[in-house]
Amino acid sequence: MSHAQQILETHPRTLGTPLGPLVACIDACFDCAQSCTSCADADLGEPDVETMIRCIALCDNCSDICISTGRVLTRQTEFVPEVARVALQACIEACRQCGDECERHAQEHEHCRICEEVCRTCEKACNDALTALAA
Repeated sequence: MSHAQQILETHPRTLGTPLGPLVACIDACFDCAQSCTSCADADLGEPDVETMIRCIALCDNCSDICISTGRVLTRQTEFVPEVARVALQACIEACRQCGDECERHAQEHEHCRICEEVCRTCEKACNDALTALAA
């Protein structure tokens, strides 16, 4: 059980939404943020850094959006579903674009292969959370 789940289960306020998809999304967002930050940093160390500029930018953007989304979903007191939905939609798009770009470099750079995989996982977790919020 993740720490996010433990804390949300002990929170004095509840959403009325199943915690499973929400917790999975929070965990995936923070994991993706770390992976994207690390991938962008690894891109900067590559000898062909000029060809990695788009990847660096998308990884940095995705990391920032994932952090923000994870934080928005974590806040349960006066949870605003409309804001959560917009954050999730932005995260889905950022993960999709970053994953697509990292996929282009995955054959040459193992860090991009890993980042693509993490982005796809986060994109799915965000879609699942969005579905759960709509229910």
